[in-house]
Amino acid sequence: MQSQCPWTPCKMPMPLSFKPSTFSAFSFSKQLLLRRKSIASIVSTRRGIASYPSLMASSPSVSTTQKDAFSTQNDSTRKTQQPLQVAKRLEKFKTTIFTQMSSLAIKHGAINLGQGFPNFDGPEFVKEAAIQAIKDGKNQYARGYGVPDLNSAIAERFKKDTGLVVDPDKEITVTSGCTEAIAATMLGLINPGDEVILFAPFYDSYEATLSMAGAKIKCITLCPPAFSVPIDELKSAITKNTRAILINTPHNPTGKMFTREELSTIASLCIENDVLVFTDEVYDKLAFETDHISMASLPGMYERTVTLNSLGKTFSLTGWKIGWAIAPPHLTWGVRQAHSFLTFATSTPMQWAAAAALRASESYYVELKRDYLAKKKILVDGLKAVGFKVFPSSGTYFVVVDHTPFGLENDIAFCEYLIKEVGVVAIPTSVFYLNPEDGKNLVRFTFCKDEETLKAAVERMKEKLKRK
Repeated sequence: MQSQCPWTPCKMPMPLSFKPSTFSAFSFSKQLLLRRKSIASIVSTRRGIASYPSLMASSPSVSTTQKDAFSTQNDSTRKTQQPLQVAKRLEKFKTTIFTQMSSLAIKHGAINLGQGFPNFDGPEFVKEAAIQAIKDGKNQYARGYGVPDLNSAIAERFKKDTGLVVDPDKEITVTSGCTEAIAATMLGLINPGDEVILFAPFYDSYEATLSMAGAKIKCITLCPPAFSVPIDELKSAITKNTRAILINTPHNPTGKMFTREELSTIASLCIENDVLVFTDEVYDKLAFETDHISMASLPGMYERTVTLNSLGKTFSLTGWKIGWAIAPPHLTWGVRQAHSFLTFATSTPMQWAAAAALRASESYYVELKRDYLAKKKILVDGLKAVGFKVFPSSGTYFVVVDHTPFGLENDIAFCEYLIKEVGVVAIPTSVFYLNPEDGKNLVRFTFCKDEETLKAAVERMKEKLKRK
């Protein structure tokens, strides 16, 4: 019995009928020449032959004159400056300030106290857990909303921190960092025209993702020195079209922690006006002067709150991009719908390691806070000695200062001078406001660096930065 072939040859039309009985080196060469012509014709029609220089060079169908013409055309295309293209909803947004300042830091050999990533590594036991997961073959797509063990670890941690019991399978969505959790929340729960209230200064991702969602942004400005919430202004901002209020506590860039009184007032307003709350709590373990309060833990608020968090800040593993959103099922549905079409799933072995991290003993968090308090003291004392007016920072690993004693016209001019002439990087805060004028006197420094780096930066500023 004749065996059947398990595959069927592709029946691709040939440019020349092939006759085995008349095969010769000459006929084969002729057919090859014609096939090259056919392929070159297809390529030039579909994509432009200039995209295939090797084919162009070898194909007899292209004359020397034609090759020169194509080469000239290709050179011209490369040299012509084409206008940048971007959708209208993102036209106002430029390269992020963090990318710009980090690039300048490298160019000028400056000490980077701008972007909030540690220059030291995360715990060995977490890294070893990731390595083991890779070796154990946990390298394929994860379940879309999270590896079960990580979802359970997040639920356990949330219960310890807030007293709330959540369903790890129905109320937790693992995302590629908190930035994706923010985007999935905005895109999954905000409709075009919905009003969303932000507190400025704010993390720049908020405005961009809300713009992508088509939201109408209203902004309440928090003013130094205490950056307190102007409650009357907030009350006036809420209308029948207000869909959500976005809160970040502990707060980037100011280091402010929303007080229980502020959170309770906001909660009452949300319940009264049927408004949601999206709360970014990535710095919850870096609360120095008072305990962090999660909005979802306040009476009547869990059902209308999406709590956003991540692994990176607490465990100094910002490059892993492991985040999550915790919300009741009726809100989780929208978050997951957006997440499914943003990233679908997050790095599998890193999720297994994140589960190990979140089950760390309480002593880890005590030591973390102690280490950061020491770093904060070095930077704050140093900035004061240099001549900055330093505003209180109760949480995060950031501190905001008034740069005006040094005579530069605004925060951007000051930061550029600081990088080029002093060799230290800070972040201009005007990029964190809808109205940049509101932040022109302030800059942000980070202390998530080793103590030697912080001391070196302070010494550079003491030596080269003079008050006017």
